[in-house]
Amino acid sequence: MHRLVILVALILMVSSCKEELIKPPENLITKDKMSVILYDLALVTAAKNTSVDVLKKNDIEAMKYIYTKHGIDSLQFVESDVYYASNPEVYDEIYEGVEAKLKGDLKVVEDAKKEQRTLDSIERIRKPKKLDSITVEKPLKPKVN
Repeated sequence: MHRLVILVALILMVSSCKEELIKPPENLITKDKMSVILYDLALVTAAKNTSVDVLKKNDIEAMKYIYTKHGIDSLQFVESDVYYASNPEVYDEIYEGVEAKLKGDLKVVEDAKKEQRTLDSIERIRKPKKLDSITVEKPLKPKVN
């Protein structure tokens, strides 16, 4: 009997976890679009952390740029983000998409660097070597006695 009570309690707890804690907002951003927005946000944040002067020089505000590019406003973004965050499985799917895109970008960059190193190596091989430090006047002749 004691085991049955524990089993029923576990079933109730598991089923109660499936309840939606937050209802979806009226203007919910789709999962796919949210993934693209978060990808762009990651890129802009990286740019902010490495090239602050360039962003200031071009008068670019990161979040304003994101909102304009995707046709959303800050409230829509925050409400959608909170909704997806309340559902960890869906939120994880969204971030897995972002991570996959970033890893794809990293591979492209690494491949381009590798290709450039190969081209640089080929160029070094093709260039004639300079013999600036060696001067050859006349060949030496052996002395005949």
